[in-house]
Amino acid sequence: MLLPVALAFMTSTHEAVTIHTGGVQFMPGDRLAENYSTVMFKGLGFTGAVNGTTMMINSMILGFGFAIGKIVVAMMAAYAIVYFRFPLAELAFWAIFVTLLLPLEVRILPSYEIVQSMGLTNTYTGLIVPLIASATATFFFRQFFKSVPDELIEAARIDGAGPWKFFVDILVPLSRTMIAAIFIIMFVYGWNQYLWPTLITTDEDYFTLVRGIKQIIQVWVGSQIPEYGQAMALAILAMLPPVIVVVVFQSWFIKGLTESDK
Repeated sequence: MLLPVALAFMTSTHEAVTIHTGGVQFMPGDRLAENYSTVMFKGLGFTGAVNGTTMMINSMILGFGFAIGKIVVAMMAAYAIVYFRFPLAELAFWAIFVTLLLPLEVRILPSYEIVQSMGLTNTYTGLIVPLIASATATFFFRQFFKSVPDELIEAARIDGAGPWKFFVDILVPLSRTMIAAIFIIMFVYGWNQYLWPTLITTDEDYFTLVRGIKQIIQVWVGSQIPEYGQAMALAILAMLPPVIVVVVFQSWFIKGLTESDK
């Protein structure tokens, strides 16, 4: 599993001509510092208006926006389904659950039409909000909330806790591990988004790292060879934040997923 990553790193240390003629490199080259400093601080893309640092910030905003937004919406939806008795609650849950069968590609054109009609293209709001609902997260939180003992609910009720206080002071602290698990899944999902940002953004100021890699490879100016080494360097940098998040929250991730299966 580490071999492709190692080859990408070795290749990222070579100049474009070497990679173009010799393919993937198995030994380190002499362009390590130059390639990585170029992608981080020098203008890239067609216009040269954006660099790797800006793209990494955009990817961070997308990753955190997806993760935090999906957690908030999913927790509120699951809380309403589990603890509020309203007609057709189960039907509402299964209607949400069925959307798991509909991938982004199926509903991407209607979503794009709505975002465009609201003038949200080339904005962070347009990048994040249309995809902020998550059936997966709602399902996991619903399962976790159903595992909370009824005695705890009765105790909170006797102490005078209302619905909002019960949610904030009891359910949210109890859901720490579940929140961490969902955060990892949704952060990586948002960080790796390619299709939606490609459709929504034409302004390079909103390009993400994943899209930036493609942008570098597509730059053919006359006989100039695309900067394969820089593209590989950008790919290595794009791997780092998700890996760090998974490593840091690994124990919470496993605990959160196992606790939901009750």
